Amino acid sequence: MSPTSLPTHRRIAAVLVLIPTLVALALWAFAWPAARTAPRDLPLGVAGPPAATAPVAQQLEQRKGAFDLHRYADEAEARDAIEEREVYGAVVVSPEGPKLLTASAASPAVAQLLQQAVAHQAAASGQEIVTEDVVPAAASDPRGAVLNTSVLPLALAGIGAGVAVTLLGLRGPVAAGALVGSAALVGGVAAGLSQSWLEALPGDWWAVAGTFALATLAVSGAVAGLAALLGRPGLGLGALLVMLIGNPFSGAASAPEMLPEPAGVIGQWLPPGAGVSLLRSVAFFDGTSAVGSALTLTWWAVLGLGAVLVGHAARGRTAAAENTPEHEPALAG
Repeated sequence: MSPTSLPTHRRIAAVLVLIPTLVALALWAFAWPAARTAPRDLPLGVAGPPAATAPVAQQLEQRKGAFDLHRYADEAEARDAIEEREVYGAVVVSPEGPKLLTASAASPAVAQLLQQAVAHQAAASGQEIVTEDVVPAAASDPRGAVLNTSVLPLALAGIGAGVAVTLLGLRGPVAAGALVGSAALVGGVAAGLSQSWLEALPGDWWAVAGTFALATLAVSGAVAGLAALLGRPGLGLGALLVMLIGNPFSGAASAPEMLPEPAGVIGQWLPPGAGVSLLRSVAFFDGTSAVGSALTLTWWAVLGLGAVLVGHAARGRTAAAENTPEHEPALAG
């Protein structure tokens, strides 16, 4: 039964129920993480002799559940940990006075949070603290706005490609090839704009372009794959999964550890969150800690393209079975 065959009053009732439900879901998905943004087990280093760092660690631990403290022997170890993306920053205690090491490239919001929190504690102790940005964001984009806002265009590009392939009737290997080609072009365009024009993402051009392409393919493959298995309802399911869950749970504007549980964890298992994490790694940290995010995107892309191929094969078998003529039994004699 098609929707247009339903009585008018039922169609009106469906609209009256569907639209407020979608609004409520959108408000929950976007407003809830934004309203509950706060550090939760945020990795933070404390460097220096144990006797000197003990008071600092004790003060930080008073904010229960806010920080996951990692202890290092000296400033050099703390710097290495920041560059390897083990921690977002570190408080170094030395005879010259306390120093805060941050990495605005990992998250400008977290770097600002650490400056406020540590500076407040230092002021309460009558000390002044020096801050150094070990891995800074791009000079032309110190707040990371380009990277943060790239989540939505990539999600829309992936959804658009998946919808277009489905509605245009492309199937099987042809559909998979179209999705791969579209993602490659999106990656090249996005890398060109973000590096040459906006100058917001440093790093190797091919690595940045490949990240954009893989993130787009993960979304488009998921949308087209769900459509191949479930029909057109799969388009809506894929779009809702990416836009209402993946986008607001990505942690792009802050960090996964700044989102309420389990939003941060869920977001890193979806293409938008994994794409942002991988992009930070390849653009600012020479690919450090990129394996997990790259594998997540690859699995989404592979499973999505596999669903496109499987759906095409299954429909081909169904059509062949329906077109096979039934043999009537021969009459005896």
